[in-house]
Amino acid sequence: MSFSSSFIWGVASAAYQIEGAAKSHGRGPSIWDEFCDTPGKVFDGHTGEIACGAYDRIDEDVGLMSQLGTNGYRFSISWSRLFPDGIGTPNEQGFAYYDRLIDALLARGIEPWITLYHWDLPLALHKMGGWLDPRCPEWFEEYTRAVVERYSDRVTHWFTLNEPQIFLGHGYKDGKDAPGLQLSRKEVLLATHHALLAHGRAVKVIRQHAKSTAVIGFAPVGGLHTPESDSPEDLNAAREATFLINEQDWAFNYAWYCDPVFLGHYPEQGLELFGDDVPHYTPEDMELINQPLDMCGVNIYTAGIVRAGEDGQPETVPSETGYPMTMFKWTINPRSLYFGPKFLQERYGLPIVITENGLASMDWVHADGKIHDPGRIDYLTKYLSELKRACDDGVDIRGYFLWSIMDNFEWAQGYSQRFGLVYIDYQTLKRTPKESFEWYRRVIEANGEQFLFAE
Repeated sequence: MSFSSSFIWGVASAAYQIEGAAKSHGRGPSIWDEFCDTPGKVFDGHTGEIACGAYDRIDEDVGLMSQLGTNGYRFSISWSRLFPDGIGTPNEQGFAYYDRLIDALLARGIEPWITLYHWDLPLALHKMGGWLDPRCPEWFEEYTRAVVERYSDRVTHWFTLNEPQIFLGHGYKDGKDAPGLQLSRKEVLLATHHALLAHGRAVKVIRQHAKSTAVIGFAPVGGLHTPESDSPEDLNAAREATFLINEQDWAFNYAWYCDPVFLGHYPEQGLELFGDDVPHYTPEDMELINQPLDMCGVNIYTAGIVRAGEDGQPETVPSETGYPMTMFKWTINPRSLYFGPKFLQERYGLPIVITENGLASMDWVHADGKIHDPGRIDYLTKYLSELKRACDDGVDIRGYFLWSIMDNFEWAQGYSQRFGLVYIDYQTLKRTPKESFEWYRRVIEANGEQFLFAE
């Protein structure tokens, strides 16, 4: 099967990570602005106030994407740029910014793929209760409707929430990300239920009000596992481990977030594990969450490895001493891009879109003025080869969005991690394509039929 002629070779970003202009052009503060201003929360006190300055560099950045040859750009909308208080009075300057971005993309043959929520809740709504407040799904619905009414004449592809496992797990459970809360399991599960209701309301609004045919998905992440061997026993163990809710890291999983969205119910294993902490919900809630979707988006960077134990149950394979890692200290496991799409399609029955994949590498401007990043090229070569193998084995994969088009503000890690195809000098905001940029351009040109190692 391989990659289809309509395959999307994309790049991705998120509003707070690249836009900058955080205190201008009518934008209101988000939870990340406050989090960055809290001493000790973000590496070296970095903030997204300037970020990559993308707000003022639409033509330059879209020009780079055109040079790359990409046919899809996944980006998020800053909720507080459109509605400074989250609800109420809109900010026309914010709406006009995304008009300019969308029109610039379309003029160069690049399809805009909008993510409605990539972690940056308006601060005003957080002060009113945020995802803990039962009104939050309604606030998200109101915001979504405004976005759809403005842009759906030109935008057809939509994602609702990006990685609720992270913005709830790290934002509400362990406090590593904005808004930096450390709540009880019962409270985190309540916030999760409200986020899933918000997803359902958003899908309904898009279906009802889109001015062109809408293609809608959800972009989760989770505890993916690959098998130690290709034996049926290890394969079954990896599949089971992938959808298991771990008692220690219970907020980071696929099943609790994805089963309601795609299957219409919470997983039985999770209900047993969480017990009385599960929020009250009704059949109508589950019907609202379980809106028909067109694709399953998924962010994949790494995976654990398991084998079948003597009782057939998943058993973690201990990491070898000195195993390969990215600068983020994430294990390099290319088979994740084979088994992730395979397992998710088996369980949920929808086409797969890889909404994020890439790595933080050790990048700097070399003495010759270039950015040599052979590690990224090797990583992508291995991962995309596994994605191609999944396609060849019949997994319906519609697109791949590389994270990221440019180095950017990496949340609590500030500017210490570089994921981009384009190097950003954060002092001058100068853009310099890395060697991987040219490599990916040739991959796109060949529709993934060959992967070229660093020369």
